[in-house]
Amino acid sequence: MLVSMKDMLNNAYHEHYAVGQFNINNLEWVATVLKTAKENRSPAILGVSGGTIKHMLGFNTIHAIVKNAMDYLDIDVPIALHLDHGQSYESCFAAINAGFSSVMFDGSHLPFEENLEITKRIVDYAHKRGVSVEAELGTIAGSEDGIVNSQVIYADPHQCLTMVKETNVDCLAAALGSTHGLYKGKAKLGFNEMQHISNLIKIPLVLHGGTGICDEDMLHAISLGTAKINVNTENMYTWCVAVGKLFAEQKDHDINDPRKVINHGLSPVAEKITERMKLFGSVNRY
Repeated sequence: MLVSMKDMLNNAYHEHYAVGQFNINNLEWVATVLKTAKENRSPAILGVSGGTIKHMLGFNTIHAIVKNAMDYLDIDVPIALHLDHGQSYESCFAAINAGFSSVMFDGSHLPFEENLEITKRIVDYAHKRGVSVEAELGTIAGSEDGIVNSQVIYADPHQCLTMVKETNVDCLAAALGSTHGLYKGKAKLGFNEMQHISNLIKIPLVLHGGTGICDEDMLHAISLGTAKINVNTENMYTWCVAVGKLFAEQKDHDINDPRKVINHGLSPVAEKITERMKLFGSVNRY
């Protein structure tokens, strides 16, 4: 069964490893993440973005696909189905009502007090139903589902503490230099600020924009209290490259089975996910 992120992230936080969020895009993507998690005995978080909600025909359809896929594959490691970057309490409530086990409210673009009040309302609704909640403060640069931020604004430590104390969120995405999408040059994370915020709030931190951050920096972030790391762009890029090569190599032959094309691209994605799980330290935890 699906579980909230609360226990899996608290375990990771206290034992100094991280759980990967791997965004899903279709049925085959769901199966790839689930099978890879089971093979590696690792917890995993299936991330669902706003674009995916439309592409996969709504919260109820996504939940039904994931639930039935878990039953079919006999998944016996902790899996959370998580709304990524929910933009309103209505979208978070809709995900919860459809059976999602976790939601993120991204109120980082709002005035702090408004972000705080909406997050508090969502946490109250979610926790009564056994659902975990992730909040965000600061601005993560890059593009996510058509929302573009041109600059990084670091999360304010005192706002982070207030958010955690007044809302009882389960984890916090505090913007500290990461970027959605592909990096231009080396990512520059604010480790001093991360350490300070981690010491203040004493709950799992979330690192968005995991693609392109070097292994050393990922491990450093985990040592400072980061227990959830979001990885999406590198998996999509890996799939596109693999499928592009397939068509280039077989340009003189008929390729007429989309199932084979999709799964051809997902084989290297599974390898990428395994690499991340090993780096994060989540392998053989269950």
